Amino acid sequence: MNSTPEADWLNLLIGLLQGAQLQLLRVLDALGLAAKVHGQAAWPWAHRLSGENLLIDLGQARNLAWTLVCMAAAVLALLVALSWRRRRLYVLALVPMLLIAAPWPEAQVVLVPATPTSFQSSPTGFTAASIAKGRLLYAQNCVACHGADGKGEGPLAASLAVWPPNLSGPLLWRRADGDLLWRILHGTRGAQRQPTMPGFAARLDEADAWALIDYMKAQGAGQSLRALGNWPQPIGLPDMAVRCGAQPPRLLASWRGQRVRIVAGNATPAEDPRLVTVQLVPPSQTTPPAADCVADSPAAWEALALIAGTDRLAGTQLIADRDGWLRARGEPGKAGWSDDDLLCRSERASAASAEGAALPADGLGALIARMDAEPVRFIKGGFIH
Repeated sequence: MNSTPEADWLNLLIGLLQGAQLQLLRVLDALGLAAKVHGQAAWPWAHRLSGENLLIDLGQARNLAWTLVCMAAAVLALLVALSWRRRRLYVLALVPMLLIAAPWPEAQVVLVPATPTSFQSSPTGFTAASIAKGRLLYAQNCVACHGADGKGEGPLAASLAVWPPNLSGPLLWRRADGDLLWRILHGTRGAQRQPTMPGFAARLDEADAWALIDYMKAQGAGQSLRALGNWPQPIGLPDMAVRCGAQPPRLLASWRGQRVRIVAGNATPAEDPRLVTVQLVPPSQTTPPAADCVADSPAAWEALALIAGTDRLAGTQLIADRDGWLRARGEPGKAGWSDDDLLCRSERASAASAEGAALPADGLGALIARMDAEPVRFIKGGFIH
């Protein structure tokens, strides 16, 4: 989705729909009216408002936006009528007129089937340990159908009634994490309600399913980087434990709000006041690292190698923005930074680069300027640049 004014209002609309539904579920949970499924509040209805479809059908998105404006105006008219007795009937007459004039969107576009876990999220977040756990679970339960690379070409794929989906494409970002959780644990069905994937609730618990989702996202990011040379869907920097000097270990997520640079390998990274720099130590390294802040978990090395789409992570540098999204990669042996290293960008940033927009003199400054100007924005079912 392009980063244009049109995309901005659409992203705002989708964010409002998501936020309203999530807050409604929280209210129901606080009142004891929402059941618990897999440890979290369950969505009690069979349908939910769809942000994904609005991205595809812009006309229906406009209709929904104007309908919401008309409904807000009708509510305002009711409030005015309560306090303005002399013209109450005239004001009340506006209410049905506004509701009739509203360009109501098609229900089948705005409403989509929901699962009880549609609005659930991982209780532990996106972590290196979870990705490493998910890799083992994927090999045990998924690789036969979905394939080692997630492209749906496993040894059993051809024998199935429906070919497995390509998990290295945008599928995982088009669906809410909670819906993915439900499909893993309870299976999927086709248009004719025939089973297309078995559920694994008898073999996996919800923690296992969240780990699988984390692994599949990391795997998909790496596959996209190998195939396309960029991250078309944003991927977060996995959380991991970091040691800084003699201080107690702290989680990488504790630096949220600051830019973070990960330097993989033995070389001692140079400090930069614009970034928090963390050296990622190879699992085979035996000498103590010289950097001030160090992450030495084998799971962290494995997770970032998967996301970077490489078996040779040493020498690679990764930069995450203030919100924790991985945005740039410096390849091993490359001196300095260039605009080509910005792998998670909007088309607005690409156009600005092509037009020769004024940038800071140093390459790293240019990358930082682009990251700050083009944040990753939320949509229902995923994120967009």
